[in-house]
Amino acid sequence: MRVSVVVCVYSMERFDDLVECVESLLAQTYDDVEVVVVVDGTVSVFDRVEHQFDETSNVVLHCNEENVGLLESRNTGAELASGDVVAFIDDDAVADEQWIEKLVNSYEEQDAIAVGGKMTPLWVDGKPGFLPEEFYWLIGVTHRGFADGAGEVRNTFGSNISFDREVFLELGGFDAEIGGRKGDSNLQGGETELCARLREDYGEGVWYNPQAEVGHKVFEYRTKPRWLVDRAFWQGYSKRAMEVLVPNTGGTESDYLRDLVFRSTPRRLRGVLSKDAKRQAVQLLMLWVLTAAVGLGYLYAFRRWR
Repeated sequence: MRVSVVVCVYSMERFDDLVECVESLLAQTYDDVEVVVVVDGTVSVFDRVEHQFDETSNVVLHCNEENVGLLESRNTGAELASGDVVAFIDDDAVADEQWIEKLVNSYEEQDAIAVGGKMTPLWVDGKPGFLPEEFYWLIGVTHRGFADGAGEVRNTFGSNISFDREVFLELGGFDAEIGGRKGDSNLQGGETELCARLREDYGEGVWYNPQAEVGHKVFEYRTKPRWLVDRAFWQGYSKRAMEVLVPNTGGTESDYLRDLVFRSTPRRLRGVLSKDAKRQAVQLLMLWVLTAAVGLGYLYAFRRWR
């Protein structure tokens, strides 16, 4: 089984991160791996990428004629790929050396048509003590309560998700209009929408294998309270939009909210009485603040998404 991994890049600021990402893909324990690098319309970036990887075997390079966005770039990468499976990873992520091997194991053992794995944090400037693990999803990392081990889920993060390539192409790939192409740059949820179509057409979700790990770099600005609150607001906004665009996809969020109320909050309250009282109290406060921000974003979205 040949696996093609698509990684997209746009800015020169991410070049060093891209190199580290690609090198982690070329160092996989699984042999039959192809890396497809798509530069989103930035010629200066492509020239440097070409200089870096042009002589590297199993690396396919492509530059879009213009900036078309992440989702359309991923679709282009999938079309250029030659693998039986197409996987996606972000340019600021680093794959565990067994990532592809673990994904392939799930395809073979579960007869799956889509497989995703766990996102782990790579703290660039230190781990913030105030951020509760229940909200790690704001920084692109698998959060506490996501899943109880391996099994079928609605979708995993876009930086650790893969599909049978024929299935992906038959579905038409990601809907490139999500996330700015409709004049709404704050809208997110490309993986949610695609996996909803996957469920509708094939009756299956994504098989989650927590052993298939990808590290996601968490830069300093992503650990600032103001950035996190803003992120939470627009994530709430996007969740409401996805309910309108993709009906019957809110079950995962409802389960998560119940877990916050009936498990996470009591756990933090008990922690306030422990030796770690200060940190637990701060995390409890942030838990409520971020939950409120998500809720406000969700309510605000009713003005546009009805």
